Amino acid sequence: MPIKGDLRKLIQGEALDDTQTLTAYSKDASIFEISPQVVVFTKDSQDIKKVVKYVNGHLNDNLSITVRSAGTDMTGGAIGEGVIVDVKKYLNKLIKLDQVSVVVQPGMLYRDFETETLKKGLLLPTYPASREICTVGGMVATNAGGELELTYGPINKYLKSMKVILSDGNEYTFKALDKAELDKKIAQKDFEGKIYSEIYNLIVENQQLIKNAKPQTSKNSTGYDLWEVWDGNNFDLSKLIIGSQGTLGIITEIELSLIKPKKHQVLLVISLPDLLQLDVVVKAVLEYKPEAFECFDDQTLKLALDHAWDMSANFKHSNRLFAYFSLLSDKKQQLPNLILLANFSSDSFEEALERANAAKRAISEFNLKAEIKGTTESQEKYWLIRHKSFGLLMKYAKNAKASSFIDDIIVKPQYLPEFLPKLNALITPYKDRLVYTLAGHIGDGNFHIIPLMDLAREDVRRIIPELMEKVFKLVFEYKGSMSAEHNDGLIRGPYLPEMYGQEVYQLFKKVKEIFDPKNIFNPHKKVDATFQYSLDHMIKN
Repeated sequence: MPIKGDLRKLIQGEALDDTQTLTAYSKDASIFEISPQVVVFTKDSQDIKKVVKYVNGHLNDNLSITVRSAGTDMTGGAIGEGVIVDVKKYLNKLIKLDQVSVVVQPGMLYRDFETETLKKGLLLPTYPASREICTVGGMVATNAGGELELTYGPINKYLKSMKVILSDGNEYTFKALDKAELDKKIAQKDFEGKIYSEIYNLIVENQQLIKNAKPQTSKNSTGYDLWEVWDGNNFDLSKLIIGSQGTLGIITEIELSLIKPKKHQVLLVISLPDLLQLDVVVKAVLEYKPEAFECFDDQTLKLALDHAWDMSANFKHSNRLFAYFSLLSDKKQQLPNLILLANFSSDSFEEALERANAAKRAISEFNLKAEIKGTTESQEKYWLIRHKSFGLLMKYAKNAKASSFIDDIIVKPQYLPEFLPKLNALITPYKDRLVYTLAGHIGDGNFHIIPLMDLAREDVRRIIPELMEKVFKLVFEYKGSMSAEHNDGLIRGPYLPEMYGQEVYQLFKKVKEIFDPKNIFNPHKKVDATFQYSLDHMIKN
């Protein structure tokens, strides 16, 4: 089937199906591999419209569309069997930037985006740890988050509007509408009107069911975000597109509000010898409103010590950092079980320092080691370990693949003293076949656990569904979410019925059917995911 030739005639961009391109686009940052039929590099939204209409005309050929930007998705959301639409190569421009907001194309790298916003003293505060390599569109499509989300909230709080190409091949603008504007949309006798009407009815008719199903956590990126669409005054379909991983439509333009970041940072470093007092310590510190509240475990610290020079080589104060790591390396047996990093920010250094000191005083009764770090130099080594250890884990592991499958769990912080020992007890029996560290956003109760595993071994691959089942069951027992920031894709989609129950899962399926009745957008992800399909496409090397 001459798909490449057909698409080349239709679009201004490129269409490629050579072995090198298909191989490169068959993987993202997940444990899956799916080879596409063709990869297209669309120049603009008109190109994307033409691709959508072409696929609609070739449904008998089992064609589908998967949108991809930087390919950093950890769930398999950026790979597919049909047409890969790459938006990073051309749709990567900053369209407009003023003192309060920005309009950007989805393929712009966040690092380039942030460089431009900081020139005006502005920031989008919901960036993930992959900020150096991810795109803004990928952040929106996966409902990504990060350390500052504790203070500034999820990315949907900053979304003002977006342009989206839907399954009919037309581009629409989604933003908050009042009831009068909503009624006008519903009255339209076209595809857009049908979507507004059916989604509105679905939410109103199932209002209590939807409300009761909302995860009791500070953040969540599983399923479709039905909770945020209609608040009784405003109706906003862009809230459904956020976190939909390209399964409902293709984002072509995003308008976001921005904040002014605080000028000064003071860090409180707390060392916990065990987890017995974790909940009361976290609760006490949160009273003083840290901007970020992060953590890493003793395994993470040991990894940093083992590779001290590598950890510090590219940082400003590398010699002092190396000396610090060298000093600690002789004390490995005395390492704390968990390091907590509470970052207090303000436009006044004195105010940030006072809050940090107040938090330190509040936990003094627990007789813990707690230190105030008021300079960038003194703080750097801690953030270095928190942000860079996973990269080292991947770098120095032999014959192992970073395997994202229990990588983003979240429960309320109050449950952590019970939850974390049980979690470790579930993982411990597998330690002969995997290596892992624990780090994350302690203020939210959100942890990133990404084991390194030799996926060429069948006995190792079998661990994944077995351990997932155990870990997710524990998470659900504590009324948590299996993904706070990384989304569903191929890896967690099959567990959505277990997390939400069949009634809510059927609502998610209905959302997909309303937006994408022919199932052309990113099939087998989220509500279309099945255990068998996912297992069949797991990497074996």
